Amino acid sequence: MSAEPFKKSAVTVLVGSANPVKIESVRASFALYYKNVRVLPVSVESGVGIQPVGAETFIGAENRADALFRKNRSKKLGADFFAGIEGGIINLHGRWLSFGGVCIRDSAGRKGFGSSAMFELPGSVVKELLAGTELGDVMDKIQNGHNTKQKHGAVGFFTKGRIDRKKFYESGIIAALIPFLNRELFDGRA
Repeated sequence: MSAEPFKKSAVTVLVGSANPVKIESVRASFALYYKNVRVLPVSVESGVGIQPVGAETFIGAENRADALFRKNRSKKLGADFFAGIEGGIINLHGRWLSFGGVCIRDSAGRKGFGSSAMFELPGSVVKELLAGTELGDVMDKIQNGHNTKQKHGAVGFFTKGRIDRKKFYESGIIAALIPFLNRELFDGRA
């Protein structure tokens, strides 16, 4: 497979967050396929609660990508892709897991969805999340830190630094790019 499946060598991506970890994970993921990547952070609302549960996570990511798409059109920003990333939790097999949901949309309106890896959360953390506290705030309290979600995140803490939040999101972003990397299969031409 070609290392550069897209036709353009340069790309502009709007990301629906001012979080430096999300911005850098988008940049690193797109840099695998493009020589020149420009990432512009644009704050947009997710339309879901501060700690999405289950499908709300993907709904929030899609809402962010859609809002970026509309903003790009109305302000004529000239972006090629729009990245919505949302951290959430889901209950599977009686266990609560944390994950990142991703929606990538292109300027033609096509969408791709992906997910990061998932990791189990301890019951004490889940209790606070289900009571309405955001995971980042819970983790700040556990670590006596501030804004750890813009650094290593919960995944960095729980893996003892083996996986940081940037790497965590990169897998979901790359997965969301699959329909764009394989258009002939996803557009029904294969």
